[in-house]
Amino acid sequence: QVQLVESGGDLVQAGGSLRLSCAASGSTASFTAMDWYRQAPGKQRELVATITSGGSTSYIDSVKGRFTISRDNAKNAAYLQMNSLKPEDTGVYYCAARAIISSRWYFYWGQGTQVTVSS
Repeated sequence: QVQLVESGGDLVQAGGSLRLSCAASGSTASFTAMDWYRQAPGKQRELVATITSGGSTSYIDSVKGRFTISRDNAKNAAYLQMNSLKPEDTGVYYCAARAIISSRWYFYWGQGTQVTVSS
């Protein structure tokens, strides 16, 4: 059973930076893609960034140019570098991973880490 554990969430002032980490109990090299989601109070969870096994990345428009997703398969980890943070970036950030095993999709989630950006 793969487990994902996020860390790095904190309270930060607007304009500041944070780096979120996601540690996987299994090999991240087996993941087709890894994602970062966030959920603000009273809002639906949204996909923030994705990185594929080939290293391709994608972002929602609101974080483009400010956030960078990366993965280190040697360390079985993924990261989300967040710069120029805004109050609207506040929320619980979740790491997720997808894998195809024997033609079946498997989805894994972490427990989340709180990011609070004060104005």
